[in-house]
Amino acid sequence: MTDRKLLIDTNVFIGLEDQHEVAPEFAQLLQLCNQHSVHVFVHEAAFADIARDTNIPRRNVSVSKIRKFQQLRNVRQPSRAALEQRFGAMPRPNDWVDVALLHALDIGAVDFLVTEDQGIHGRARRATPPLADRVLTVVDAVAWLRASFEPTRVTLPFVEEVPAHAIDQADDIFDSLRQGYPDFDQWWRTKCVRGHRLCWAATIDNELAGLVVRKEETHAEAKTRFPGPKILKICTLKVKPKYRGEKLGELLLKQVLWFAQKNAFDLVYLTTFSDQRILISVLLYYGFENTGTNARGEEIYEKPLCRDRVEPAPGQSLFDLARTNYPRFVGHPPAEAFCVPIRGEYHDILFPELAAKLQEDLFGSYSSSKEKRTPGNTIRKVYLCRASTSRLRPGSILLFYRSRSQGYVASQSVTSVGVVEAITEASSLNDLVRITAKRSVYSEEQLAEFRATKAHPVKVIDFLLIGHIEPPMKLAELNNEGVFAGHPPQSICHLTPPRFEPLKRRMSFGFEI
Repeated sequence: MTDRKLLIDTNVFIGLEDQHEVAPEFAQLLQLCNQHSVHVFVHEAAFADIARDTNIPRRNVSVSKIRKFQQLRNVRQPSRAALEQRFGAMPRPNDWVDVALLHALDIGAVDFLVTEDQGIHGRARRATPPLADRVLTVVDAVAWLRASFEPTRVTLPFVEEVPAHAIDQADDIFDSLRQGYPDFDQWWRTKCVRGHRLCWAATIDNELAGLVVRKEETHAEAKTRFPGPKILKICTLKVKPKYRGEKLGELLLKQVLWFAQKNAFDLVYLTTFSDQRILISVLLYYGFENTGTNARGEEIYEKPLCRDRVEPAPGQSLFDLARTNYPRFVGHPPAEAFCVPIRGEYHDILFPELAAKLQEDLFGSYSSSKEKRTPGNTIRKVYLCRASTSRLRPGSILLFYRSRSQGYVASQSVTSVGVVEAITEASSLNDLVRITAKRSVYSEEQLAEFRATKAHPVKVIDFLLIGHIEPPMKLAELNNEGVFAGHPPQSICHLTPPRFEPLKRRMSFGFEI
């Protein structure tokens, strides 16, 4: 039983209750909330939205249907001036509704706000990042519900490189593409299958769940705004609707960017229609730029890549540089490096792609099976600890050290690299749930085990996963190279530039660090 509360925006309500077919993720949202006793509210301000509908029969139907949800009433509002100072100007009536929803979230009347309105997401980000972490899309909300209340259900996807002719053209992942592109089937046969184009296919339980089709082009072929002799075009990036809560889009984008960076591409680009708002927001977050519109009316998004090291200007945000240049980051002063010791079971949760990659088999040797090579879904992750360090800053470099784990080659090794996005403290279970919802891989039961209190808060470290050190740098090497001095650290510790240098030399991410 839970006392979690979700506030849904009008666009979510309409997605659930209009006359069109309900999208799978919208249906899953209500099913999971009902199954796990999560309360779903509609703000009384939503009635104002509905009241502006000039189609009277439709308006009456909407009003009748909205009453089946619990209503959030009588939320005390501060002055208009105070609301605008906190959340921005409200020139239109619907702006007032948006701000009313954010205010209810801000004062803690609900745990999360679920909305597809990117304007509300933008207002929340401008107000404060912690508030933005509690504004979820429907996909975010479904992912949080699954992670929190269905921890035994988790089946991680496996991404495999395959030629287009290995994919069933009749798979329903292509249905919506056919609607948007009438000539899709001919394009698939003549360009992809006949051309032996390579794809990344994400599968879950042997079902195709997500797909990227790629093509290498010259600048003359691509006609992009940014130059470069070696250009990677993403012809298709698609996630099957039933798997949209699995963060597969971020997984596939990670695959694209890691591949392009390691293989010395100068540019990655793709095209998409403007109604793909969530995809576009992710692209912009990781440094893609809108460079125009093609003949079909699609927007063009380009991301230049570079192999030089990132040099910050005075006062420039180290984290923003890492985000927009991803997977490149600032790996030298003023950025500081820290070693993060992590127990094996938590390492497996945080980096499932390494969880059992090289486990000891029954005969004492080591094997790597396809079943176990399962990549984690997200670039943005969260680490929880009680370290007392106060030196961590956005842009700080994290080197994750896996402590002793029976039967793992990577035991007692530095395995992975991240860059800090934000550091906050949680003094209760409610804090932990609210702060970590967008990227946590922990169930609510696991979060409760941290026993966060005001006297003993839990440090919440949001970070971007940059990559994995291959092979991992083992304890003996770490000692020989001067990274450690004997025993490995028991808590987060600062690494001076000389101690960080041997780890930098091991990183082969496709750019100078």
